[in-house]
Amino acid sequence: MESLLGSLETRRILKIDDSHAVIFDDFRNVKLDEEADLVFADPPFGIGFKGNLQTYHRTPDALSYVEVPVEEYPDFIRSLLKWSYSALKNSGSMWLLSGWNNLRIVLDAVDEVGFIQLNHCIWKYQFGVFTKRRFTTSHYHLLLLVKDVEDYTFNKPKHYAEDVWEDLWEIKRPYKHGEKTAGNELPDKLLEKCICTSSNKGDLVVDPVLGSGTTMRACLKMGRKCIGIEINPDLEVRIRTRLGLDLFKGAE
Repeated sequence: MESLLGSLETRRILKIDDSHAVIFDDFRNVKLDEEADLVFADPPFGIGFKGNLQTYHRTPDALSYVEVPVEEYPDFIRSLLKWSYSALKNSGSMWLLSGWNNLRIVLDAVDEVGFIQLNHCIWKYQFGVFTKRRFTTSHYHLLLLVKDVEDYTFNKPKHYAEDVWEDLWEIKRPYKHGEKTAGNELPDKLLEKCICTSSNKGDLVVDPVLGSGTTMRACLKMGRKCIGIEINPDLEVRIRTRLGLDLFKGAE
């Protein structure tokens, strides 16, 4: 684990085992010693969302949510993409999740940083925020980015139906009534599909905006190493719960 984490003695680290750990810090403060095979990132969308006040009408059950102010969002996204680009091997890939509101900013930053957009997938889920004067939004954008268009991992099962590999994904979004969540927890199936497609067993997956730990959970299940970075230390209990860890064992 030391070779993965580098010099992080002063940071709070939740070490799961020798190949899996969560670093509680801003990703911009973290430099890893080992280059990643895959980065998965579901960052805040910069739309003034307040998970502790309104999370799909679940006001009492959301944990505090660290949002990025609208005026800071372009710089934040560029920083996230630059960090991810430098953290990846030349043959590495990145899955980046985005809403529609700031998609133009995200796509401009992708080009500026030097990533190549391999796919632009749409995740369609079963419900959205209630609206009166416009259509309800019930989809997210998933960008598959690579550094080298001639050298990247893409695992397409030979015997799957073709619609499984189209760029429109219909995956149900989890609704955990009464649970204290991170406000926007992704379904396991979504993470598993991204990780299976763009990495192999034993590869290193890095999530610089880990949230409630879904990426880590998928990597543990699928035999990938994983480093998660999360700026909000209040999410440690949720991460431990979702990973089935001892709630009382202290982090390093």
